[in-house]
Amino acid sequence: MTIHLWFGFALAYFVTTLSPGPNVLLVIRNSLRYGVQAAGMTILGNLLSQLMVVLLVAGGVGAVIAGLPQFFLFMKIAGAGYLILLGIKQIRSSHAMLPQPYNQPCQVQPLISKTDTLREAFLISSSNPKTLIFLSAFMPQFIDQTRPLATQFVLMYLTIAVIVVCVHFTYSVSVNRLKQRMKNSRLLRTIKYLGGSLFILLGLRLLASER
Repeated sequence: MTIHLWFGFALAYFVTTLSPGPNVLLVIRNSLRYGVQAAGMTILGNLLSQLMVVLLVAGGVGAVIAGLPQFFLFMKIAGAGYLILLGIKQIRSSHAMLPQPYNQPCQVQPLISKTDTLREAFLISSSNPKTLIFLSAFMPQFIDQTRPLATQFVLMYLTIAVIVVCVHFTYSVSVNRLKQRMKNSRLLRTIKYLGGSLFILLGLRLLASER
């Protein structure tokens, strides 16, 4: 892969990563609820899922699977259902928050199991068939057929990993700084409610999509 192809790939993927999707929303949710440590496990779960998808694309399996209508329908329903369930749970948790005095900062909830956090992030990223379809169509455009393919896929995955870590941690740090300025739980409850609603909307959008 030439430097020009790599730069084009990195820039294009960076732009797509900036737009908030299920993975970004999950990082924001876990940052608000459990702190930056949970955000790190969330990002790791996402990267493990991305690694699996990249391996499928590199092996040519991604294009085959992406072309199966039955697989796409199954994954679409499963992914949409999981996002909607996650949104409902977050909305319910926002209603369950106890009000705090105005002069007391919001407290970070106790950290859930690292394994649970990682598994949740992996499932959300893996259950979205659009990730597989997108990378199956996106990555081959930047492949130089005159150079070793394995090396190029490794370079592209490492690029993906660096971009995801930088962008998602930026979101995490930003929302945590915002949270430190909150003097009561009302605004936090509103943010959690909106976040849950966005999860539901993303699930419905995925369910209504054709490809």
